[in-house]
Amino acid sequence: MAYTVIWYGRQGIVEKTPFDTEKAARDHALAAFQDRKSGIVAVEVRKDNGTVVFSQAGG
Repeated sequence: MAYTVIWYGRQGIVEKTPFDTEKAARDHALAAFQDRKSGIVAVEVRKDNGTVVFSQAGG
């Protein structure tokens, strides 16, 4: 099953990045969230079927 990391800015979706595993997607989201604080208000990890398996907001 594939997973997608979705980055949200104040105006909506900024970027989508696909990953093969949930662990890889979640690890990327957690690590990159701190580096991408500028302009990013939230990040989600979603399964192919649209189910959110991880989310983080801040700012």
